[in-house]
Amino acid sequence: MPSPDLHGAWRQSHLGRLLGDALRRFDARVLQLMARSVEAPLALSNLAARDQVGAAHIHITRHLSLAGDRLTDLAARAGMSKQAMASLVDQCHAWGLVERSADPLDARARRVRFTPTGLAWLQAFRDAVAQAEAEFRAEVGDPVAAVVSIGLETYGSGGAA
Repeated sequence: MPSPDLHGAWRQSHLGRLLGDALRRFDARVLQLMARSVEAPLALSNLAARDQVGAAHIHITRHLSLAGDRLTDLAARAGMSKQAMASLVDQCHAWGLVERSADPLDARARRVRFTPTGLAWLQAFRDAVAQAEAEFRAEVGDPVAAVVSIGLETYGSGGAA
């Protein structure tokens, strides 16, 4: 018979669950702001407004370098399989966010990079993230926001130096 501890509320309130819930809320708010952004390309704002752009698409926005990346490197940084990232890149390519070009270092490889439309999307993402962060600070207060930010940065980097 399982221990009574296995039935406890800890399953709904442990740190991993809280982090996941917070990330989903933050990403949803960023997408909501992007859907209303006058800076975002209109077609992409419309897709975001109709929930066609999701948290997975944010992976490209967060992880694709301005110089462009090989698909395998992009997938690794985003913590996704190469196949999942390829599907995401295909969709973003169809929307005009990214383009594929020859890799100057490897004739067999292709590089993914932002298009001018993708760079406008990236700027709208930056603005939406700044707004969502400001809303977070307003909701929890500057001291708590600072502690959360420092704590997450330290934890995400693998620990204190």
